[in-house]
Amino acid sequence: MENDWKKRLGIVYSTNPDFQFDNGDRETPDSPPPKDQILYISLDRKNRKGKAVTLIEGFRGSEKELKSLEKDLKKKYGVGGTARNGKINLQGDFKDRVSGFLQEMGFKVKHKGG
Repeated sequence: MENDWKKRLGIVYSTNPDFQFDNGDRETPDSPPPKDQILYISLDRKNRKGKAVTLIEGFRGSEKELKSLEKDLKKKYGVGGTARNGKINLQGDFKDRVSGFLQEMGFKVKHKGG
């Protein structure tokens, strides 16, 4: 038996002879292709001391794919930002440029707000 103690942190001992540890590794469903996703792009200045932030919402897929898309956007425009819970925040006003880039990647894009 392989030594998988790092995967079992928190389980000390079980008296059940048929006990099988479930480490929670489940296959994640494949995310829909970009052409089937609608991303909403908006510009936000609330609670940010007047600084603009481009918000991209509506991404459906794994956190890994979301982080990859965020990394591509940050690298292309040379800005900072973050990605979590299906949303990407980019520092600055890149609403139109991000829209074009995402459409080239195959996503459907809609603008929210003014």
